[in-house]
Amino acid sequence: MLTVQSFVFSPLQENTYLLYNEEKAACVIDPGCYLENEQLKLQNVIEGQGLLPNFLLNTHCHLDHVFGNQWFYEKYGKPLHIHPQEERVLQLAPEFGKLWGMPFENYKGPLLFLQEGDTVKIGEDILRVLFTPGHAPGHICFYCEAQGFVISGDTLFRGSIGRTDLPLGNYNTLIHSIRTRLLILPDDTIIYPGHGGATTVGEEKRSNPFLSEP
Repeated sequence: MLTVQSFVFSPLQENTYLLYNEEKAACVIDPGCYLENEQLKLQNVIEGQGLLPNFLLNTHCHLDHVFGNQWFYEKYGKPLHIHPQEERVLQLAPEFGKLWGMPFENYKGPLLFLQEGDTVKIGEDILRVLFTPGHAPGHICFYCEAQGFVISGDTLFRGSIGRTDLPLGNYNTLIHSIRTRLLILPDDTIIYPGHGGATTVGEEKRSNPFLSEP
C-alpha cells in the first residue's frame, strides 16, 4: 500500500509528492524543490525512512514542477519520465525561469516517455497513466485504482482548474480531459493536485464552477 506525502515548495507553492510502500520502494512526482533547504527536506525524509527511489515522474514540465529534476537525478540516478509532448515544454522551462526571476539548472539526463494507459510499478503497487492535455500539451495524471487516488498535477484543483493562458494551453482540451479522464473515476477518488489542498472527484462534480455546464 502506498503512502502519499506532500511537500509545498518554492515561492510558487507547488505540491511535490513522495509515494512509498512498506517495502520502502518510492517515487517522486513533480519535484518542485527550488531552494537548497527544500532539497534537503525531501532528502531527509527519503533517507530518514530508508526509502529506495525507483522513479522520477513529471505530470508536466512547467518550471515550478521541474525545479528539482536535475538535483534528484544527480542524487539518486533515476531518469525522468514524461509524456513525449512535454519534451519541448521542458526545454523551454529555464527561459520562463529567467522571466520569473527564478533561474535554475534544467534536467540534463535521459528521458523516458509515458503514454496513456502505461503503468508505473512501485514494488507491487501500480500507478496508471492518464493523458490529460489542456494545461500543457503532454500533461499526464497518475491514478492508483487500488487505493482510489490520482495525482492530478495542474489539471484539476479544489474548486478550480489549470490555467490555459500559458503557451500551448487550451481551455476546451482541458475541460475535455477532465470530463473524460477524471470525472469518470469513482466519486470518492481523492485528487492530489499540483497546488492547494486535496479534494475528491465527487466534490468537484458537485461544486466546481468550471464543471457546472452539462
